[in-house]
Amino acid sequence: MGWTDERVELLRKLWLDGHSASQIAKQLGEVTRNAVIGKVHRLGLSGRATPSQPTRPAFKAPRPPRPAVAAAPVQRRPVEVRPAPVPPTPPVVYVEERGTATVLTLGAHMCKWPIGDPASDEFTFCGRRAGSEGPYCVEHARVAYQPQQTKKKSGATELARSLRRYV
Repeated sequence: MGWTDERVELLRKLWLDGHSASQIAKQLGEVTRNAVIGKVHRLGLSGRATPSQPTRPAFKAPRPPRPAVAAAPVQRRPVEVRPAPVPPTPPVVYVEERGTATVLTLGAHMCKWPIGDPASDEFTFCGRRAGSEGPYCVEHARVAYQPQQTKKKSGATELARSLRRYV
């Protein structure tokens, strides 16, 4: 299918009348919506006389105010005082010494803690005897595996506090 002069004139007329590209493609036949859009842009028909869809009204009526809900009197219970949780001790940061194992010499029961920049020639692994818990020695396992944090218990007071935010 080619773009004949008659089809191009029909395309111009329909486009300026405000028809969508899909509608024009159906009327022309044997052409897709995307082909119509491409031809419109090649012809420079960016402006339209009328929009293809009616515009929405600019003014929107305000919603009626929500009725105020009378809050029931809340009985207060004494607040349970809990001791403040002890923050976990931060890991000791120290500069690692050069390890004894490389990728080629690393064995199954050796500590696989990386030391240095992997892109440099000085990159090594710890190489000490790995513990029974994982791939690291005891010192590196302490850094890698932090103790589990205790979760904040959500009791009735916490529920009441969060509900007050939404009421």
